[in-house]
Amino acid sequence: MHLHDRFAEFLSASEIIEATPALLNDQRRRFVSSPDIVLQPNSIESVQKIMRFCFENRIRVTPQGGNTGLCGATVTTEGVLLNLSKFNRIRDINLADNSMTVEAGVILQNAQKAAAEAGRLFPLSLASEGSCQIGGNIACNAGGLNVLRYGTMRDLVIGLEIVLPNGELISHLHPLHKNTTGYDLRHLFIGSEGTLGIITAATLKLFANPLDKATAWVGIPDIESAVRLLTETQAHFAERLCSFELISRFAAELSSEFSNLPLPTHSEWHILLELTDSLPNDSLNGQLAEFLYEKGFTDSVLAQSKQERIHMWALRENISASQRKLGTSIKHDIAIPIGCVADFVRRCAKDLEQNFKGIQIVCFGHLGDGSLHYNTFLPDILSNEAYRYEDDINGTVYRNILACNGTVAAEHGIGIIKKQWLDKVRTPAEIALMKSIKQHLDPYNIMNPGKLLP
Repeated sequence: MHLHDRFAEFLSASEIIEATPALLNDQRRRFVSSPDIVLQPNSIESVQKIMRFCFENRIRVTPQGGNTGLCGATVTTEGVLLNLSKFNRIRDINLADNSMTVEAGVILQNAQKAAAEAGRLFPLSLASEGSCQIGGNIACNAGGLNVLRYGTMRDLVIGLEIVLPNGELISHLHPLHKNTTGYDLRHLFIGSEGTLGIITAATLKLFANPLDKATAWVGIPDIESAVRLLTETQAHFAERLCSFELISRFAAELSSEFSNLPLPTHSEWHILLELTDSLPNDSLNGQLAEFLYEKGFTDSVLAQSKQERIHMWALRENISASQRKLGTSIKHDIAIPIGCVADFVRRCAKDLEQNFKGIQIVCFGHLGDGSLHYNTFLPDILSNEAYRYEDDINGTVYRNILACNGTVAAEHGIGIIKKQWLDKVRTPAEIALMKSIKQHLDPYNIMNPGKLLP
């Protein structure tokens, strides 16, 4: 019997859908899925039935959210592509516990909006927030712009609802802020990239809305100055420092041209920093201005209006789109101890230039938590032909990362394209433990096989 007919025995017609390009093509048009069938369940019961059937028949299952990933984690060449987009309800907002329970297919921006309408903040903020989904954010432990103050997705999840590979349901969505009853199993699934089970819902932390903000664009000569500014800003403003973004001259100029917005300062490096205060603080802008002047960071512009703040953030957020004119990039989503960032950037650029004459580097990212987007473009190669050189470029970049005790994946995940590097950042004992957990939960290796683990 055809696979479609088998699933039609226990799923509704609306849950078996057409394989459209939007579902099959990955975000960067690098990989194309070719599943045997695409399913879009609309209930927990349907997910459980799908997983029981696939477990019994050894059919591979690849979970998919908004399909905004950059490392090939939702690509499959067979089996079931399981899209969670119909799991899109806000189940509950609980102000007493400052929590929100949402389903995996809720778009991040809609979660932010629901929190705001309840007078609260859900702080995860990403460039793809208009299309990425909460389940995917959890599966890759997303970070974004506000990690410095609020942490990554791992820090924002209170509880999870999960369907295991055999169809069994585990649900701990009650907003318990303390629970010391054994191993905290939710952390197995946060960052697991769909290799251990299907995340169907989550209870998330909410915070007080910031009532005042102060935003500054600071021009600096080098990254050492940026680190000094970060250190002194944290010491002076403590938890009010919410974002601290590093932007190279090249990245800033690309975005300025693309956005049709002038750069506030003209320097080798730029910092976009933002303070937020949960209490009314009319003097926050003045305090920041005085602080920057006293510390010698005089090449600074403070946003004097909401529109000026929007323009500053547009320059940061449009960097990714602005670099497309350079062609296909070899992307690196990395993290390094903050004190080592300057050394890494200098050494890596020198090594790349020696091996790839004329290579262009777009460097920007979240210096406040040590993570960078380090994108490289080969001269005169605009197409995916650039991927022919990916292994060599990655080798150069990642050797420099490892020399600084950094990581090859900070917030995008491992997926297909980085799994051969996992054993360089994790010990043999750690990888063996990961594999044993995978074997126990997924003995037939049906959950997103070929991803994450080498």
